[in-house]
Amino acid sequence: MILSDKTIMKMLEEKALAIAPLEPSQIQPASVDIRLGRTFSVVEDLPSGVITLEEKISYKTIETDTYVLLPGQFVLATTMEYIALPDNLTAFVEGRSSLGRMGLFIQNAGWVDPGFRGEITLELFNANRCAIKLQSGRRVGQLVFAEMDEAALHPYNGKYQGQRGATGSRVFMDREYTKECAPHE
Repeated sequence: MILSDKTIMKMLEEKALAIAPLEPSQIQPASVDIRLGRTFSVVEDLPSGVITLEEKISYKTIETDTYVLLPGQFVLATTMEYIALPDNLTAFVEGRSSLGRMGLFIQNAGWVDPGFRGEITLELFNANRCAIKLQSGRRVGQLVFAEMDEAALHPYNGKYQGQRGATGSRVFMDREYTKECAPHE
């Protein structure tokens, strides 16, 4: 079930859901607007020109109020808002249609697990032929909350818990199946 503005406001008031900083005008009929923060990160160039899933990736991170995203450029950014979801609530991150129509793609893998706490790292891509000037504090997307049928048995406590700022990939920390662990064929 998608939460209404009434339910979102009630959960915020009861402190079952936390979003800070938050202006009342950010609460929409079925979502909460999220704003662009001040931290931006880009993958640092490697001599090989290849990044892998097994090795830690180095990022160049800057803090600024404005960032010019060049055509075809990808950058990680963060939200101004720090959120804390209860164990029975999940959130979807959706970009603003008005920005998508400019060629600015906003994503974050689209999903925030129950129990997550932190700022949301956004993946921004400029598909336009013109540069796009980004401004911290501007609305870039929205959180749509969905209530689960019951609290998660294992709420999120992963490698991005508590993140602040544009947080780079930590895929190198994943424990993947090896041939020894795979079921017999």
